[in-house]
Formats: sequence, structure tokens, C-alpha cells
Amino acid sequence: MPGRNIPEQQPISDSFTGAVLRFGATQLLIPTVEQGEQVVASGDLIVRYGVRFLGRSHLSLVPGLVALEYGEMLTGEEAWTFIYRRSNLHPRSDVLGYRSDGEEDMVPVKQFDLTLPPEVLVYTQDKAVLPAARPTALIADLTVNIPERILQYLPRYASIAEWQTEHTHDGS
Repeated sequence: MPGRNIPEQQPISDSFTGAVLRFGATQLLIPTVEQGEQVVASGDLIVRYGVRFLGRSHLSLVPGLVALEYGEMLTGEEAWTFIYRRSNLHPRSDVLGYRSDGEEDMVPVKQFDLTLPPEVLVYTQDKAVLPAARPTALIADLTVNIPERILQYLPRYASIAEWQTEHTHDGS
């Protein structure tokens, strides 16, 4: 297919206004900052999602573009849906994006562990490739409107006190 244009990478993302707080080794996403908390990032944030590597779950790739083995290219929601719903039909497809360590990479879809939940990554700028934070929980009561995908991938607690009650056993 001569002359075929490769589309620009378009990772899925959600906007979130708030902050990421640090409690020990844990980072929490929260819509409001209380005085005295250790803030990792704050303001208008971009939340993206990384697909975890098989055998290296500490590392993930934020998909920007999927190249199917027969030449079709997918971006955005279409790429995300393909990875999690149809990639088993096309295991030789490649995923191009930025890893959670900020490095650009192209990975065959068969190198991902799709049984693990995506890693939630927070960026302070739209064009950033290195995440500012990696929250593992959301602190927001039910009155706060939160994007659906964030709710899907982060456990939600109504308050920091509620989160601390459930996590006193891990020392954070």
C-alpha cells in the first residue's frame, strides 16, 4: 500500500482536576488537597492507562497506535478496545506507545498480560511521556463526578481515613 499515512499516536486519556498525594510508598488520586498532605502532582491532570507486560508487571505501555498484521492501524478508543477485546485474534499485531518509564517502544500484543488490570498513570502535560505519578486508589466521595474509566481501574474510597482503615496492614 504505497503512500499510506501512519496516523499520529492517540492514547486514550481522561481529564482530572485534583492531586496525587503520597502516603508512604502509595500514591492516591484525589479531587481536593488538604493542608499538610504530601502532593506529588496537582492541577489539571491527564490520566492515561498502561497495558502491563507479561512477566514484567511493574512496566506498562500506554498504547498510542496499534498496527494489525494486515496493515490496518488503530488509535484512541478503537486501539484500546482492540487490545482488550480482539487482540487474541491477531497476536502478531504491534502496539506503539510510551512505556511507564517514558521510553517509546513497539511491542507485539502477545507480550502483554491482559489478565492484569491496566496501570493508571498521571501526567501533568498532554504531550508528556513520563508519568508524574502512579496512583493505586481514588479518594472521592460519591458526590464527586469521576470519569468512568478511572472508576473502572482504581478502587474508590470516600475518604483518606477510610483508605487508611483498609490499608493499616501494609504500613502505608
